[in-house]
Amino acid sequence: MPTCQNCGSFVTRDYVRVFTPNDVDRPRVCPACEDLVRDGADVREARATRGD
Repeated sequence: MPTCQNCGSFVTRDYVRVFTPNDVDRPRVCPACEDLVRDGADVREARATRGD
């Protein structure tokens, strides 16, 4: 099962297929990451916390 490189959370294969390049099987960040977000082809620190 694929996991996030940042937080180690489980991600679905569909998530990996959509949000990672073809030759990568573990995303750099995922929806469970509170401190990082995707920004185009890069990853950056979140500017605000994700509120519940």
